Amino acid sequence: MDYSVKVLRDKCIGAASCVAVASKTFKLDSENKAVVLTSTGDKDEDDAILLAAQSCPTAAIEVYDQAGKKIWPL
Repeated sequence: MDYSVKVLRDKCIGAASCVAVASKTFKLDSENKAVVLTSTGDKDEDDAILLAAQSCPTAAIEVYDQAGKKIWPL
């Protein structure tokens, strides 16, 4: 994964659109809040990760490029 992602838990409402789009990157925890999976195996493509973040109705997912620049939300 070239992107790094951060979930803002105080904004997350558990809509799970991120999980539907990028299930290898996101899951809902026991509080129905999104968390980022740390997998060394099969990974989602960066396009899917960005789309998952963009699908969040509360903009609770921030996406950063390799240089640390925030690319979503702008």
